[in-house]
Amino acid sequence: MLEFFEVLWNQTFMQHAFLTGILASLACGIIGSYVVVKRIVFISGGISHSVLAGMGLAYYLGYPPLLGAVLFAILAALLIGVISLRARQREDTIIGAVWAIGMAAGLIFISRTPGYNADLMSYLFGNILMVSRSDLLIIAVLDGLIVLLVFLFYKPFLAVCFDEEYARLQGIRVDAVYLLLLCLTALTIVVLIQVVGIILVLALLTLPAAMASHHVRGLLPMMLTATGVGMICTSAGLFLSYEPNLPTGATIVMTAGSLYLLSTAYHSLAQYRQRLRGKRW
Repeated sequence: MLEFFEVLWNQTFMQHAFLTGILASLACGIIGSYVVVKRIVFISGGISHSVLAGMGLAYYLGYPPLLGAVLFAILAALLIGVISLRARQREDTIIGAVWAIGMAAGLIFISRTPGYNADLMSYLFGNILMVSRSDLLIIAVLDGLIVLLVFLFYKPFLAVCFDEEYARLQGIRVDAVYLLLLCLTALTIVVLIQVVGIILVLALLTLPAAMASHHVRGLLPMMLTATGVGMICTSAGLFLSYEPNLPTGATIVMTAGSLYLLSTAYHSLAQYRQRLRGKRW
């Protein structure tokens, strides 16, 4: 136990990992709350898995994989968003197609890149311990952009998530706000990929917000609670994975999943007790 804190105090790579977890928790707490409330988890999955195509192409052309991830994540968000707005009856099928094509294209680009691409494999499964100073800076910039845009568009996002018809009556451009929300979701996914990888990104995006929804009311308290839960999960995952040398991203998700199950059980028990009290009266 003490060895972990000594490494955290003295080693740069562990400090970067810890800070990455904190920054990622801020993004997933804010945007994950929107994703859970708006029920766009499947759309987020399509965006996250299509990111691999951008990373593979960027690596193949000699550019930083995160640059390709950002560009393709936003492109996929806009594509899926426009399709979901215009062709709702085929939405699931089209999202599934974008999901599969993105993964397949990414694997093809990876296979055509000479050498063993350890970095790209880490993006699939996550390796928070390999986050560099430049990666940390990119994550901080993306975090700042997400927080700024949410601050500026908080009320339109709130209206679109809870009541689109009311938002239209208020003169809000619902489609544009919805597409902007998907773009912010895309940026959050890029941030979280550094922590848990493409395969597990949906868990960290949604589980803290889902836990928060059990215990608080209102979107802002939900965001704050989800951010705190995310910080607990990422920090605990780092701690628990260190000594037995477990995959950190998977340990973070296992921690989040376990806490979610406990939260769900507690919430269900509280509701059951409340119903019993109501029957007695």
